[in-house]
Amino acid sequence: VQLQASGGGLVQAGGSLRLSCAASGPFFSNDHIGWFRQAPGQEREFVAVINWRAGKTNYADSVKGRFTISRDVVKDTVLLQMNGLKSEDTAVYCCATRRSQRATPFSSFAYDYNEWGQGTLVTVSS
Repeated sequence: VQLQASGGGLVQAGGSLRLSCAASGPFFSNDHIGWFRQAPGQEREFVAVINWRAGKTNYADSVKGRFTISRDVVKDTVLLQMNGLKSEDTAVYCCATRRSQRATPFSSFAYDYNEWGQGTLVTVSS
């Protein structure tokens, strides 16, 4: 399965963007789909994750209350609604899947994710 992230752009601080992660094939019940970001000169950082079957979610503390991850089971798409954007949210955002044949706990570690899509750049101007 190939993933493609889209929806990035330039926005002023306090503004909103919605990112989309589309898959070339179906997601499966036990899949976790996560969003990560990487700012220039910094390490990749976990943002949010969603369980495909139940829609349960988990967030990094830095985005809780501002970002919302959701899924569209018809379109095999995962969305990341970002509100109240700050300059420190500026980064390349990537989506990734963690495939499993059984239920697994959420992970915020990039090495637990099997498939990665190309990123989309989000720039927040202050």
